[in-house]
Amino acid sequence: MTTSEQRWKRHADALLGVVASAILFAMMLLVLIFAGLPLVSFSDEHAAMDFIDRLLGPRSQRWLERLVQLLNAAFMFLLTWLVWLKANRIWGYRDTTDVLRIVYGPFVYFMAVTLALAGVIHLYKMFEHR
Repeated sequence: MTTSEQRWKRHADALLGVVASAILFAMMLLVLIFAGLPLVSFSDEHAAMDFIDRLLGPRSQRWLERLVQLLNAAFMFLLTWLVWLKANRIWGYRDTTDVLRIVYGPFVYFMAVTLALAGVIHLYKMFEHR
């Protein structure tokens, strides 16, 4: 192998390593976002539009909040189901990352579990007495 071929191979290896690291970092960030979802749900830190609240009385506001919590829970459970189905397919194929060969099925199951936990939190908040 000539010197230029060796240099090209070193550069290609370095580039592929950087790309693989970036993909792994992106996966970590995605899982981190899902890990924070139940915390955001528990502390009511979701983005909210409160322009309707000003038009309603206290009793109507409580019912509206319960309805919103119910819709949030339903949406989280729908996402849980869809992500769980996706995780089953990924796990069934034993899909891995291209370069590092990391099996990523468990990460997708983790995402489904955090969505389910967020749904349970929203259900709890729906029935919570305020």
